[in-house]
Amino acid sequence: MPVVPIPAAMFLATQLTHLAPVDVAILVLYFAMVIFIGFYVKGSTNTSEQFFLAGREMSAWIAGLSFVSANLGSLELMGWAGAAYQYGILATHWYWIGAIPAMLFLGIVMMPFYYISKTHSVPGYLQLRFGEGARAVSAVSFAFMTVLMSGVNMYSMALVMKVVLGWDINFSIWVGAVTVAIYVMLGGLRSAIINEVLQFVLIWAGAALIPILGLIEAGGWTNLKSQIAVRMGSTDYMHMWSTLGSFNGNPMGVHWTGIVFGLGFVISFGYWTTDFLVVQRVLSANNLRAARLAPVIGSAFKMFVPFFVILPGLLALVLLKDSSGHLMQLYPDGSDMVLHHGMHSFNEVLPLMMIRYLGPGLLGLGITALVAGFMSGMAGNVSAFSTVWTYDLYGAYINKKATDSHYVSMGRWSTIVGMAISVGTAYLVMNAASIMDYVQELFSFFIAPLFATVILGMLWKRASKAGGFWGLLSGTAASVAMWAMVYHDKANIRFMILQPHASVDTIMRVQAMAANLYRAAWSWLICAVVTIVVSYCTKATPEAQLTGLVYGSTIIPDDGSTKIYQKPVFWAVVVATVLFALNLWLW
Repeated sequence: MPVVPIPAAMFLATQLTHLAPVDVAILVLYFAMVIFIGFYVKGSTNTSEQFFLAGREMSAWIAGLSFVSANLGSLELMGWAGAAYQYGILATHWYWIGAIPAMLFLGIVMMPFYYISKTHSVPGYLQLRFGEGARAVSAVSFAFMTVLMSGVNMYSMALVMKVVLGWDINFSIWVGAVTVAIYVMLGGLRSAIINEVLQFVLIWAGAALIPILGLIEAGGWTNLKSQIAVRMGSTDYMHMWSTLGSFNGNPMGVHWTGIVFGLGFVISFGYWTTDFLVVQRVLSANNLRAARLAPVIGSAFKMFVPFFVILPGLLALVLLKDSSGHLMQLYPDGSDMVLHHGMHSFNEVLPLMMIRYLGPGLLGLGITALVAGFMSGMAGNVSAFSTVWTYDLYGAYINKKATDSHYVSMGRWSTIVGMAISVGTAYLVMNAASIMDYVQELFSFFIAPLFATVILGMLWKRASKAGGFWGLLSGTAASVAMWAMVYHDKANIRFMILQPHASVDTIMRVQAMAANLYRAAWSWLICAVVTIVVSYCTKATPEAQLTGLVYGSTIIPDDGSTKIYQKPVFWAVVVATVLFALNLWLW
């Protein structure tokens, strides 16, 4: 699931706060701890299985926490807190319908194929199912995307440290890069997973006080909703579904079709089931039951993340005040008020709320949680890049017959190279404000068509190798073309939303986030249609070659569950039921 980035426009003349000595000590202790973890686990990462997949030794709980933490970086924390301030409770969709159904689907339906095929990556699965062509397209796109995203995380961390604490931006970039490079190079995925679990604990410990104290100050949930309605002049900000009947009825300018099909189906399922950054964590599980249960565990925690992320953004609408005691007004990223008048942007909501509620010690814990999130995002992208480069590019096309130890060495060196490229990307972002939006577009280009290719390959035996390759290529090209069409003239958005006679007001109401949803849905559909048509026009793959890769050609092994409460599907139903109830509550 793509996240809202911290914008390049976040330049303020003065820093927001100063850390007390105890806060500095907490931050230094964190950096020392993550480096120690890298050295500690180095001795247990001597084979490729250990380095790239943590030896497949993780329990369901560890793999599940790492699975959700890989997506719980500070880009997401700060970005979606800002989105909640801007769009209201609609932002919660990206945590609920935009994540949980896909996570459950991965665990119950797709994970057996990833796990029993013993693939090291999603491109690796595509190679087994569709051949080298599909593997090459996905591997090159994914490798490029991961280093770009790592650089964005790096730059965003440095920018937050500059804005919040006044740190030199170059110092922050290099400290983050060197630290992540050390512990990922030494400990591989095992080190990254341990640090992601540590980050998960830090975020829950460092951010929990903000919504709790904020709700107390606001007088409870009911009073908060009333105050937001008064300030915004409408109750639209506090409804998740009832305002989605038209493009003009909600702050995001989105219709329910965009949320259900664009986000809930294409983007969500594409990210959580095919993005190797998160799937790699589940592949580290120690058995099939753990691999299926890990996403279910992750989904249960994901359901309550809006309490730490969305709620602070909503609270800020009525509680965040300036030095004179008046309600603070935040502005869109890149606006004149932010760029030239030193005002705060939407994405500064979380740091501002931290400063408001967290004193010495707790503030250090909160800032450390943000730093941990950024570094986790860097580490996740770099470790995924290292795996895809080593297995799906270097091992597939450059050196096919190297020893296992050679591939481990290549994984370590590619970690350093990937981090170096990420540093370059961070400086590129610094000098081109639009690059962060571009990276998000690139992210959506890759995810939507890839999901169509993977799901058809996994569920439909007739999908051919040529169909998989041309479908993936066509879907990606179509997504880029639609983006270019709207970039050239925003009025063209009317064709994407199937409103050819839409008014100027409707066109302007459709925000960039809503446009992403519809572009993703169309690129998925184009990829699926091309895959189906080409598959029927080309030779099918012999069924004997589909064993372990496709439903109907594979006997799913028993995962060892004997009692009802041990079965992953039981807990998936529990999570789905709670999710349905929460959506009804906030309808």
